[in-house]
Amino acid sequence: MKKSLLALALVSLYAQADEGMWMPQQLPEVAKQLKAAGLKLDPKSLSQLTEFPMGAIVSLGGCSASFVSPQGLVITNHHCVYDSVATNAVRLKKDLINEGFLAKSLAEELPASPGSRVFVTEAVTNVTDKVVTAEVKKLQGKARIDAMEKNIKALQSACEQEKGYRCNVPSFYGGLEFYLIKQMEIRDVRLVHAPPAGVGKFGGETDNWMWPRHTGDYGFYRAYVSKDGKSADYSKDNVPYKPKHYLKLAKDPVREGDFVMVAGYPGRTNRHRLPSEVEYTFTKGYPHFVQSSGETIATIEAVTKNRPEAAAKYQARKVAILNYYKNRKGMLNSYAESDFLQRKTAEHNAMKAWINSDAKRKAEYAADIEAIEALIAQRDAKDETESDFGASQPRLLGMARSLYRLANERQKPDAERKAGFQDRDLPRFQAGVQSVETSYDEEVDKALVMNSLKRYAALPAAKRVASFDAALGIKDGMSAAELKAVLDGAYAGSQLGSKEARLAWIGKTPADFKASNDAFIKAAVAMYEDGLKREAESEELSGKIQAAYANYMKAKLAYMKSLGKPVYPDANSTLRVTFGKVAGRDKGADGTTGWTAFTTVQGITAKHTGEGEFNAPEAELAAIRKKEYGIYADAKLKSVPVNFLATLDITGGNSGSAALNAKGELIGLAFDGTLDSIISDWDFNKAMTRDIQVDLRYILWNMKHVDKADNLLKEMNAL
Repeated sequence: MKKSLLALALVSLYAQADEGMWMPQQLPEVAKQLKAAGLKLDPKSLSQLTEFPMGAIVSLGGCSASFVSPQGLVITNHHCVYDSVATNAVRLKKDLINEGFLAKSLAEELPASPGSRVFVTEAVTNVTDKVVTAEVKKLQGKARIDAMEKNIKALQSACEQEKGYRCNVPSFYGGLEFYLIKQMEIRDVRLVHAPPAGVGKFGGETDNWMWPRHTGDYGFYRAYVSKDGKSADYSKDNVPYKPKHYLKLAKDPVREGDFVMVAGYPGRTNRHRLPSEVEYTFTKGYPHFVQSSGETIATIEAVTKNRPEAAAKYQARKVAILNYYKNRKGMLNSYAESDFLQRKTAEHNAMKAWINSDAKRKAEYAADIEAIEALIAQRDAKDETESDFGASQPRLLGMARSLYRLANERQKPDAERKAGFQDRDLPRFQAGVQSVETSYDEEVDKALVMNSLKRYAALPAAKRVASFDAALGIKDGMSAAELKAVLDGAYAGSQLGSKEARLAWIGKTPADFKASNDAFIKAAVAMYEDGLKREAESEELSGKIQAAYANYMKAKLAYMKSLGKPVYPDANSTLRVTFGKVAGRDKGADGTTGWTAFTTVQGITAKHTGEGEFNAPEAELAAIRKKEYGIYADAKLKSVPVNFLATLDITGGNSGSAALNAKGELIGLAFDGTLDSIISDWDFNKAMTRDIQVDLRYILWNMKHVDKADNLLKEMNAL
């Protein structure tokens, strides 16, 4: 791999040892810090993606996970397998959510929810000079974006000549660098085990982002491939995947103060953002999200009341929204009590002063630093007017628009199609069309749309989308009753609620769409040309932002290096490693007493109410009462530990990440953070930041003494 800007910028991290989501290839550069923190492995081994332990770490495309057996057994969080549990509960008409699920044999394992994947990263290559070529550097606006997309698609296509692989080219440092990520895409994923909701979701939203915590957030999948070891669609003839490496379960108990590291796929952090982006997010973006998501939750609950089948379909979505709802509220509270914006502004101004103090730096960076502020303001203004429009579109209209776009894109050679509509995207597209079946209810969707549509329709016509208004018949001054009549007519005039009807449109021509009388298909056709125009306008702005932002980040890297500060890229759903130690906190939230590093099963009986979020299974309660701890009790705690805190730098997407000890052995699974520290996505706070893991000993104790999952314990060599 080429020596990148990030490697050039690395300096001593001793004082910031817990901060940073490091790319594996960066870890040799921080070898001294890793060793000082307690790592017993050779730090260089952590940079080898196909060796132990990194070869065992996988992505689920939104969550992280790990192989824990030679038979493709995958461990992750309960909330990461939840959609598969809910999907099978609806399909089989069984209460798998509250009862849990355990396959006692391979034959009993159930297909995961449509579109489920296990991605095994095999290679990461710096391809910046192949994406941002000399020709691209001469371009601006949409022309620049189009040229970069063409180069990215060519790289992906060449990489995917080897069947069964998914290749992507994410950007790092705001578009300054690009890496080609090659992953084996395992398409046959099956549900193996999920504890009852009274274990996996114990505490529910009340305890979400809180400490002390007593949640058994774990679950298991299995990856299957064809008999020749290749990625394949679901088939009864497929066999368990045999990973090159899988994690061993720790035999030694984890203690407070121990070294711990997490390896996974964190989704998104924003530590390199401009002050104006911080201000917009915390004064407009997040407040709007909190308001709209609160309304969404209330609408789902109201419309699914006394309708258990509809409630089951929306449970996974509701859980996800509640998670982010509480997250954003926590961030807003932390922001309100901080001087974050002032510090960010001061840092930014200091950087600009450093740039302007040198003629060469000024010539290289100053113009783009000035330009990026104006461009970001344009983007924020556009985003603000788009939010209600997006939420006002019925889900089936969105599906119709995607289907019609696919039909049009397929008239072009594959290499010229828009990303997302190439042949490589078709399996995922089909899975999305199918998955509507288990997560859609017309009455709920209509109520959600109506809630946003009333707000959207009240906007001045200049801020609305004319093609959407014309397609649905929305006019100035419409009453709520009139808007409802418009929606009722559109839903009644469409057949896309049927899975067969939706799937039938895949492969049809634009002429077929234009000849249709389906209400949502007709609306999609009517909105198409205007949609392309709006997309082009967005890409023109994005191209300008990309060029300026990349140079801004180049300046920031140089500036931070001059200060001797560490530089790591913001999280972007690529493989990262963070390290720290198991630790409580001197002060809890809101000045409360300090937090201990561990919770125990006694906390479960203390919180148990027998209903709602605190309804632990009777089998678990009985084992706790009898102190049937077996080999899983901690000698110091004199009980089975449930969850533990650590000073690890994680975020969304790290859910299910393996928590490893100094020897690279599994000691738990990361699943949450604490509410007053989640602003670390933007502003890392070393003193406050703690993440929460479910302790391996609690997982194994539940599997042995409660769920009787001896078959899986034996497979993991845990018996």
